[in-house]
Formats: sequence, structure tokens, C-alpha cells
Amino acid sequence: MTETPPLLVDIDGTLTDESRAVDPHVFPVLSEWPEPVVVATGKAMHYPIALCEFVGIDYTVIAENGGVVFIEATDSLHIEGDRAACLAVAEAYRDMGHEIGFGDVDLANRWRETEVVVDISQPVEPLRRLAEEHGLELLDTGFAYHVTDTRTNKGTGLETVCAELGLEPTAFLAVGDSVNDAEVFDVAGESVAVANADETALARADRVTEARYADGFLEAVEPYR
Repeated sequence: MTETPPLLVDIDGTLTDESRAVDPHVFPVLSEWPEPVVVATGKAMHYPIALCEFVGIDYTVIAENGGVVFIEATDSLHIEGDRAACLAVAEAYRDMGHEIGFGDVDLANRWRETEVVVDISQPVEPLRRLAEEHGLELLDTGFAYHVTDTRTNKGTGLETVCAELGLEPTAFLAVGDSVNDAEVFDVAGESVAVANADETALARADRVTEARYADGFLEAVEPYR
């Protein structure tokens, strides 16, 4: 058997099925993985923390596309990003007559600390222009439009995790499906895109699975089980 590497894995589109629900078949893989597991997502931090809690693994998470990183083993929380600029973009977007798109309560943004997200039903080009005017980046993950700091991404998040744990990014197997996984694909030792991945992730991955979504994740890690 090939030596098992530390694992970094995305959530939406990678651990989920077509309905965006986490596929329970991934739970034993994550809980039994013998090396550190990093859950990396564009979602706010409470989502990956909850996944780790219920799977029964350490809270080692990269959230908000690298803007928020928590490492339970060292009790370390890192928050990087220009939240004020992101909020200014959201305000200007509303002033143009557009909506954020998540309702009045807006759970998608309620607990965010470094980004703003806009529903993909909303116009993207004015949002992109506003982001560029404020020196920010717009990421279209296929699930939402993320207005985020250009200095942070999942790759910088992994580097932060590794600095805390005494590991190297090149030791990691990274599995994902989207443009926001591209930078971590660049720094990980091996990167795998599941078959439903977008063009950017497919182009930057070392290999691509035949299966889609969570079945693709299971295929990606099979050589190490």
C-alpha cells in the first residue's frame, strides 16, 4: 500500500452528492484517515467545524477561501482579509439596485469574517467591477459569488496550517472541484479534481477522477486505503 499522506479536502461539490448534501459514505474515510485531515471550504468557519465535530476529527479547517484558519492542535485562529472593503462592495452593489440574494436573515453572510458572498442568481459583472475597483477578487465557485481578498486563498491557508503543525504543503493530497481549489492544488504534493470540477480546477489538478462528487472523492483517496 502507498504511504498515506495528510489530506486536504473541499466540501461542496467534493464531499457532497448532486443535491449538495454531504454523502455519508465519506464519513468513515475522514474519521479513519491516519494522518492529519484539513477541511477547506469557501463557507464560513462554523460549517467545516461542524463537519469535523460530527465526523469525530480534529478541528483543522480553512474557511472563507483561506481568510479564516483554525488549528485545534495548537489552539490557533488566523483571520486575514479586508472585510471592510468587501462590505463596501456589497453596499455599492445594493445601491445599484441589486440584491445579495440570500433573504433578509442572510445566513450565508451572517457569520463571515473576511468575505461577502452573493447568490449566483444575481448579476455578476457589476459585482466583478466593484470588486476590482476595491482591489478585491471575485470567485465564482458555482455555488456563490465570493468577494474576497486577493492575498488569501486555500493555498495560503494550507501554508498557515503547515506552519502550525510542522508539516510541508507538499506532503498533502488535496481533493477539490472548483476555481477556489486551484491555489491549494499548486502547493500540495498531489492534487485531484473530481470529475464534476470546473475548468480551472481540472486544468490545475495532477489527476482527475472518473466519478463525480463524493464518489470522485472516494476514488481519489482509494490508492491510499
